[in-house]
Amino acid sequence: MIATKRLLKVTAAWISVVYAVCFAGVALFPNICPGFMRYALHVVGVDLGIDVLTFGTFLSGLIIWNVIALLAVWLFAALYNGIKK
Repeated sequence: MIATKRLLKVTAAWISVVYAVCFAGVALFPNICPGFMRYALHVVGVDLGIDVLTFGTFLSGLIIWNVIALLAVWLFAALYNGIKK
């Protein structure tokens, strides 16, 4: 059995750190966005428009990524605990 509550807490901490590092990376090195989109996400020829880095976009992105990560890990834990050997 996986301790689901502990796993969700660790996931929230982990995704928050990763998101903050990525946000800081884009703020400090804005030219990495097109390369990331092309090589990490396999998206070719995307016009990203104007970069908007504010506290509001940081906070909303942090919330969105935490919700996505928590749902994914909760599903993993539910499946892991529910499927018998």
